[in-house]
Amino acid sequence: MKVKTILSFLTLTFGVLLLSDSALAQRNVADSLVFSPQISFNYGYQIPAGDMAQRFGNNSSIGLSFHIKDDKNWFYGVEGVYIFGTDVTEPGLLQNLLTENGEIISNQGEISEILIQERGFMVTVNGGKLFSLKKTNPNSGILIKGGIGFMQHKIRIENQIHTITQLEDEYLKGYDRLTNGLALSEFVGYYHMSDNRLANFYAGFESYQAFTRGRRDFNFDTQTVDDQARFDMLIGVRVGWVIHIYKRTGREYYYD
Repeated sequence: MKVKTILSFLTLTFGVLLLSDSALAQRNVADSLVFSPQISFNYGYQIPAGDMAQRFGNNSSIGLSFHIKDDKNWFYGVEGVYIFGTDVTEPGLLQNLLTENGEIISNQGEISEILIQERGFMVTVNGGKLFSLKKTNPNSGILIKGGIGFMQHKIRIENQIHTITQLEDEYLKGYDRLTNGLALSEFVGYYHMSDNRLANFYAGFESYQAFTRGRRDFNFDTQTVDDQARFDMLIGVRVGWVIHIYKRTGREYYYD
């Protein structure tokens, strides 16, 4: 499963729903509850826990989501998040390629520059409830969501300059620690919806728990089978900018 494929699918889904009359509603934010399909672009900063903390340090993530807020302030939708980081702490990684001085020698006999990073993604179907804080804007307040989906992560190993046969093509699978499995998600934060085009946003705390397993048959560097079950967690904060979709008279559409 590729991240680009997932994002393409989400984008296509958003487009179909955008063109559907049933997915659009009249706008009346200030004094009544509003049915609002919406697209969100978001950023998160996360701290690993559980088994994931043995492999990675803190990471960032960017996400794209589509949700519907109905006229009773219930939320439901889908979200895709791309994970990236530079702090990798995997024990034994590339140990079979290191010299006594801790260097990796290329096919040309030169010291190589190796870039090691974290990569991954999460896709969830989620839902929740918005609890209004004031009567003057019943479409803003505390948002609580939970979801279920899929998490995957691996170690990205990139040879910057020289050729190293052991780190090319299919051989990389023996080092990347590909791991994936079922994931749960939770979010608690503040959600704000207004008539101002730039003032629709949310911010809050999130967590993920994933029941994953190593998907590679064998690790070349540690000479061990990589199929053990893992419990991976991410805990952090997420902020998002929201684009609401409304319908005007005369079948004219606009974003806010």
